[in-house]
Amino acid sequence: MPQAILETHLALPMDDTVFIVQTTLSKDLNDAEVGFWAQSIIDSNLAACVQINESRSVYRWDEEITSESEWSIQLKTTKSKVKKLIQKIKLEHPYDVPEILFWAVESTNEYSNWVKGE
Repeated sequence: MPQAILETHLALPMDDTVFIVQTTLSKDLNDAEVGFWAQSIIDSNLAACVQINESRSVYRWDEEITSESEWSIQLKTTKSKVKKLIQKIKLEHPYDVPEILFWAVESTNEYSNWVKGE
């Protein structure tokens, strides 16, 4: 659904839209290091929530298929903060080409208001 139609349909202004930004971090980082990375995102006020899960990625890099354990990271933010959040991730990320995916999501008004308040 195009953004303008979605905003009209839900009666939400653009900046109220919740976005999920997804990335990964190397499993070489321990819990404390990943926690510190997540805390820096929260401290920067660019995301309301950072969810961290263990995952396995299978991908091709330098013409070789690789399977690695990683930390899967999902961050909840607003449309007005998503670009700055992506810039911070790119600046601080240890990978040459980090996974950075983002998309708008529907949520309850209460959750949207909480994300906006952060």
